[in-house]
Amino acid sequence: MQRNHITYPIRQVNNSRVVMALGNFDGIHLGHQAVLAEASRLAEELQAKPAVMTFSPHPREVLGKEANLRFMTPLPEKMQLFEKHGLEDAYIMKFDEAFAKLSADQFVEEILQPLGVVGVVTGFNYRFGRFAAGTPQDLQRLGQGRFVTRQVGPVLIDQIPVSSTRIREALTTGQIEVANRMLGRPYRTRGTVIHGDKRGRLMGFPTANLQELYSYFPPNRGVYVVRVFHDQHQSYGIMNIGIRPTFTDPVPRERYEVHLLDFQGDLYDQVLDIEYLHYIRPEQKFPSIDALVDQIRIDRQQAIGWLSTHASISLV
Repeated sequence: MQRNHITYPIRQVNNSRVVMALGNFDGIHLGHQAVLAEASRLAEELQAKPAVMTFSPHPREVLGKEANLRFMTPLPEKMQLFEKHGLEDAYIMKFDEAFAKLSADQFVEEILQPLGVVGVVTGFNYRFGRFAAGTPQDLQRLGQGRFVTRQVGPVLIDQIPVSSTRIREALTTGQIEVANRMLGRPYRTRGTVIHGDKRGRLMGFPTANLQELYSYFPPNRGVYVVRVFHDQHQSYGIMNIGIRPTFTDPVPRERYEVHLLDFQGDLYDQVLDIEYLHYIRPEQKFPSIDALVDQIRIDRQQAIGWLSTHASISLV
């Protein structure tokens, strides 16, 4: 997939015929996937290249509405998923103050037209232009005689529209299976294994301590059943996210620690991809280290039981 970082004003004209899916696409959930699939169908119909435009940095950061945003799919992962879903070109539009001031009409005339767009596909709630005033209906009006427009309706699960907001709510409340259903895949983060204080090893449960590579949206603190991909291997484990309240750390900080159930070896400096499969329990403070060790044994057995039932994985 060709990746094109572009800024306003656009100085080069694209001579290719392009069908463009538009959106931020954080999470690339089932609703987003429907938009990308429709873009591919329309591209085939119009004999054009299927492409996607997303925006970086996030508009909320530039407009001062939110600082230090964290994402379900940081940009590098988003690009991989775009390619997986069949897009041939990705346009990463730099969202800055000059771009933010473009009206809906200017967005069409000064952004889409120079890129050779012959078709545009959006979700039902897509907004564009200054103050997010433009709607899919405006795109249809502005595109008359210029490009074909398609609007994709909501994807419903249990009669509720799939949305990035709904998925974040599920992640922050430990409803990982709900989030995964809306994503169409397990929620995933990535991190590098770093040296920790070896407390897990001393308790009989060695853990890999992770330093996140990107600013991922954090799942709720607690213990999870996870699938871990590392160095062309796949393992299962229990992940703890939290500040370890049982210990008196001078400066408590959020930690990501994974204990692998079916692997022994050195993982230092390796990059791990973590898929969250099931939420076991919230973070707890225990009265003693022994009580914590007893609970980890219970967590481990619960994880093994869940994997046996839901993933047909035997780790006995």
